[in-house]
Amino acid sequence: MSVYFQGVNQRGFGTYPLAGKDGIATIETAIEAGYRAIDTAQMYGNEAETGQALRNAGLPRDAFCVTTKVHPDNFSQTRFLPSVERSLKDLGLAQVDVLLLHWPPEDGVVAASLKLLQAAHDRGLARHIGVSNYTSAMLRTALDTLATPLSTNQIEFHPLLDQSRLLAAASAMGVPISSYCSVARGAVFDHPLFADIGAPHGKSAAQVTLRWILQKGVSMNTMSTKPANIRANFDIMDFALSNVDMARIDALGRTGHRIVTSDKVVWAPEWD
Repeated sequence: MSVYFQGVNQRGFGTYPLAGKDGIATIETAIEAGYRAIDTAQMYGNEAETGQALRNAGLPRDAFCVTTKVHPDNFSQTRFLPSVERSLKDLGLAQVDVLLLHWPPEDGVVAASLKLLQAAHDRGLARHIGVSNYTSAMLRTALDTLATPLSTNQIEFHPLLDQSRLLAAASAMGVPISSYCSVARGAVFDHPLFADIGAPHGKSAAQVTLRWILQKGVSMNTMSTKPANIRANFDIMDFALSNVDMARIDALGRTGHRIVTSDKVVWAPEWD
């Protein structure tokens, strides 16, 4: 697993759709709760708020792992590097820890944008680079194209969607997976199994879901605006799910509840 997705950085705080003063306050609450991996994106429109919250925390720069993502509209020779420089300016950083391509291009041909990502790394704008929403075939192209290892492929990952094929392929290629939509935008709460498993541990359905993600070897990103939930989502390292409970949760993958589909996002590829 990438060095940036070990330890405390396995539990990331996602910032979509936070904005304005309330957004800054929410990110500050997450930092106070212990989050040090903070995930934003050009598409979210809140890199400036994220940067302000980081400065307000008063912690050393190297305390944080900051991820941002390049919007597909900026996947061109003239726009890519200037867009990353704008992101850094908004974040108030000289360098981002992890820079991702947010989506594959609409035509699915990924090599050109990967070369631009490599150029951003070579110029020192990012310590690590990675991708998001890539299929296993796209990951293979990325490994063949890039001179720098991929730090992650960030994908929709939760118990209601079977991602075992992509997870196995990424693992075989040595590419760590990280999650978004980690509680399926609340859909996991429609399934009593999570609360039933959590009860003996004194843990909530959300905490069980996030623990399942970590035990699958996947780093998780989660977001809440409620301070109690922000803290609870971070507090998942003091219990473990048994193999039996993991298998019971695995079985829910047949639900096939995919949130990000091509009818909602034009860049969504033909998924594995």
